[in-house]
Amino acid sequence: MNETAERNAPPSLIGQRITKLDAPEKASGRTRYLHDIDLPGQLHGAILRSSRVHARIVRIDTTRAKAMPGVHAVLTAADVPDQRPIGVAKDHLPLKRDRVRSLRDEIAAVAADSDAIARAAVAAIEVEYEDLPVLADAQAALAPDAPLIHPPIDGAKPGAPVGVAGRADNVAMRFDYAHGDVAAGEAESEVVVEDSFALHYVTHCCLGVSGVIAEFDARGNLLLHSNTQVPFLHKREFAEYLGLDPARVRIVQPPIGGGFGSKLDIYPFEVIAVFLARATGRPVKLVYTREEEFLASPTRQPVRLTLRSGCKRDGTLTFRSVRTIHDNGAYTSWGATTPFVMMQTFSSLYRVPHCSYHTVAVYTNNPYAGSFRGYGNLQATFAVEQQMDRLADAIGMDPLEFRLKNAQAPGEVTGQGMVFRSCGFQDCLQIAAGRSDYARKRREYAAAREQPGTRRRGVGIAAMLHVGGGAKIYPSDGCGTILKLDDFGHVTLITGASEIGQGSETVLAQLVCEELGLPIGAVTVVNNDTDITPWDVGVHASRTTFIAGNSAIGAARKAKAKIFAAAAPRFDCAPEDLALQGGHLVRKAGGERLVDLPRFLRSLHFAERAELVMTTFYYEPPSVHQDKGFKGDVSAAYAWAAQVVEVEVDTATGVVRLLKVTGAHDVGRVLNRLGIEGQIEGGIVMGQGYALTEDLLVDAGRVRNPNFRDYKLVTAPEIPQMDLSFVETMDGEGPQGAKGVGEAPAICIAAAVANAIENATGVRITSLPFTPERVYRALHGKLPPVPPVPLLAPLPAAAA
Repeated sequence: MNETAERNAPPSLIGQRITKLDAPEKASGRTRYLHDIDLPGQLHGAILRSSRVHARIVRIDTTRAKAMPGVHAVLTAADVPDQRPIGVAKDHLPLKRDRVRSLRDEIAAVAADSDAIARAAVAAIEVEYEDLPVLADAQAALAPDAPLIHPPIDGAKPGAPVGVAGRADNVAMRFDYAHGDVAAGEAESEVVVEDSFALHYVTHCCLGVSGVIAEFDARGNLLLHSNTQVPFLHKREFAEYLGLDPARVRIVQPPIGGGFGSKLDIYPFEVIAVFLARATGRPVKLVYTREEEFLASPTRQPVRLTLRSGCKRDGTLTFRSVRTIHDNGAYTSWGATTPFVMMQTFSSLYRVPHCSYHTVAVYTNNPYAGSFRGYGNLQATFAVEQQMDRLADAIGMDPLEFRLKNAQAPGEVTGQGMVFRSCGFQDCLQIAAGRSDYARKRREYAAAREQPGTRRRGVGIAAMLHVGGGAKIYPSDGCGTILKLDDFGHVTLITGASEIGQGSETVLAQLVCEELGLPIGAVTVVNNDTDITPWDVGVHASRTTFIAGNSAIGAARKAKAKIFAAAAPRFDCAPEDLALQGGHLVRKAGGERLVDLPRFLRSLHFAERAELVMTTFYYEPPSVHQDKGFKGDVSAAYAWAAQVVEVEVDTATGVVRLLKVTGAHDVGRVLNRLGIEGQIEGGIVMGQGYALTEDLLVDAGRVRNPNFRDYKLVTAPEIPQMDLSFVETMDGEGPQGAKGVGEAPAICIAAAVANAIENATGVRITSLPFTPERVYRALHGKLPPVPPVPLLAPLPAAAA
């Protein structure tokens, strides 16, 4: 490149450390979250929840509440005859009619002039109950004589949803997967190990609690100010629920104070706010208290899991056989569907020639589980990666060598049909192990177990596989973009992709600016209003950077092509001879500046045949729906990581300190280095909490610690040293080669900590969390073993 071109060529934005676009507003306190929004004429909503875990509703008396000054509406199920069940399995009535099934259950709701009046009115409602047996154990719920959580309803039509027809058993969902021949795989195994694992309740702890504002306009159109992660799915669901044309439902997203999967479903409080707005003819704002957030928001699903694995003496994996029971809680949200992701880890994390997976999600009177960052993969990886260490030890092979022998390479296809076009799995393992000095430390820490003193150090490794390019769950996994260049060279990027704190709007702006040769400040991102933005399926499955990023690039390239086509005749060249650099049209070959971009855009606008530069683009990834046997290439790309953790265990107290995490992540390509570091660091801390401190205590259906005082989040002094490396495999389908990494960093921390505790103490613990009491009991042989998951009854022939 000549000197002129070098002087004019701007540095690439890709890989730079770029501050989030919304950082100044958030850091200065100017961001207006849902709590800060008040509409003219707005009322405040509050919900009366059950005081019983399982009971019949005998009588509800709302007389005192209705008589209170400032109260505008008091609703029970009797006041809303048109309500229908919601949720993944349509088993959840927003206002309960004759029965409550958990302490979350909504019995009545109030709209009043203030939040204080609404809550006082709720407290004035009298409810008489008739207690029913409480079913708090998922395995017990499978017994033939177990009480039914949703008993059959007389006169229901065959095939009607659970909320209308009930069920003859407590099975909410069932998944059965297999590839290869597990019996043959076990027969050729020279070593077989089997363990049972217990994974616990944790909750999302978003700083922004759940909330919504519902309003009908004079024409009966519905506007929701909502913290949802899936605005277009919400638009469709509310339209269907209310019998409205979807064009008459609008979702506006204020800035969202965290999601992590908690805001993927449609929940009763949202529907109840709509009922109250409809009843009063005024906007109704309904926002949870912090205690209500703990009690009534979804959780990560608790799982009991039995895993049986085998290998040959040379280290070749032979089979995996898995049984799990998921505590579904009283209703079915997205937590019941996490086996969809768990089976990918069991079937495809390392080469597994034979695999079977059988699971049920079981109704109980406990809180219901939803989607949570990692979507079942933390639970599956906790089991798989502990058994990788167990198998390696059984054949006398180094755990890293054992993993590398079975780790996939680019181009491989798994038994489940996932195609690894780009795959940095082996690099991740080698880099994380090398930078942490894993092999030496593992030998030395094991040898030091019998030395004097109570403090032991240990090191553990674990790896993970997760979707990195979305997941084809819905008919479309795509995203739309509208791009507008104004007369001053400023870009308005209108995207369907939601911003929930993950930094997506910054990455999208970065990708567009890279295409158009503009500085990052030249873009405004609009992403919060379904009346303006094009379709996107929502924020989940580590999909936004990959799918919305490709969509944004597509729109930018169309705009660039339009500009070049108009400019080529003026400068007597072909369109392909032009480029955009530093806000100018330039000759690609030498970098000669021809005209600044704003001036050229104005010349198009004010020409005799006026033209504006506005483009649209829709990107649908090449992933496919899995078939009835759950096989198929469900994601456009797959993300890999390996993490090595170093811990200190005090054998006198059971206290485990996480000292250092060395991580290597296959990210395809680093786009925003500052953003990706934040994602990885945040995910590590979330995984640390899952492993060591967080535990939503649910006792016979009752949450015992619904506050930050008693629910132990990791705080700043406990955060470990982190050494992060990024493996750039340049995925051929990803935007600028990138993959999604939002969920990946949380997935294998708990498994690595388990392996590190075993390295330090010689004791393997298969249940979470690793609290001081649990670890102390395990070290002294007093922690009860996790009972194995029983064999599941075969499906009836018709169902199979």
